[in-house]
Amino acid sequence: MPGSATEGRYLYCVADTGDRISLGAIGIDGNEVYTVSYRDISAVVHDCPAEPYKSDDGAKLRHWAMAHQATVDNAWNRCGAVLPFSFNTIVRIEAGRDARQSVSRWIEDNHERLRQKIERVKGRAEYGVQVLWEPKLVAEDIAKTTPELSRLEEEIRSKPRGMAYMYRQRLEGLLRKEMEAGADRFFKQCYSRIRVFADDVHVEKVKMAEAEVQMILNLSCLVSKDSYKDLGEELDKICQIRGLSVRFTGPWPPYSFVG
Repeated sequence: MPGSATEGRYLYCVADTGDRISLGAIGIDGNEVYTVSYRDISAVVHDCPAEPYKSDDGAKLRHWAMAHQATVDNAWNRCGAVLPFSFNTIVRIEAGRDARQSVSRWIEDNHERLRQKIERVKGRAEYGVQVLWEPKLVAEDIAKTTPELSRLEEEIRSKPRGMAYMYRQRLEGLLRKEMEAGADRFFKQCYSRIRVFADDVHVEKVKMAEAEVQMILNLSCLVSKDSYKDLGEELDKICQIRGLSVRFTGPWPPYSFVG
């Protein structure tokens, strides 16, 4: 039947299959999810109005977003490779056009680009790597190995209170400078060691400091099935560095690498 002016298809991902598949009533709000194919790739969709999901209820929005992610995961596990789309990506159906044909035409128009992107992520998954340090431990090591800091510490002990305060301020400023240089050094070292095992890496913003640890590196990594164990072993070695720890999460569909 021709589509109405307000009809759309909610787009979860593009999958590496040309088969027409029903994934069942697993979509947002229990919608039936199915594929619309062109040649060797398919859009994973459900029927919807051509307008975004909206709510003032934060819990409901989170529930929708989780359903979106779960559906992408299901398609990923079933089809082997997917290009995930962000929550609330909707293909509008033009009035007077068949809905399935409209989605198929969208895939056809973008087939070469989508096929290239699928090949790039095929056999790979996204992993999150966060490197954290304990500032107190790192500061202790820097104080022991930086001659200028050691000298200032010695001088403070022999100075009157007022002058000692000035020396203390100078010492704290120098320590902050050395800590910043240390964080930059650890960032570069860890990034270089991690990059060896990833096909692609995105540097993400570091998150807020926690009680006793501080994030110095936050990466999204595209890693092949053959390399993720080696990456895990390298991260174990990084954890052996005094004051450092690692969070390693995944695997996920490659959300950060589809453009």
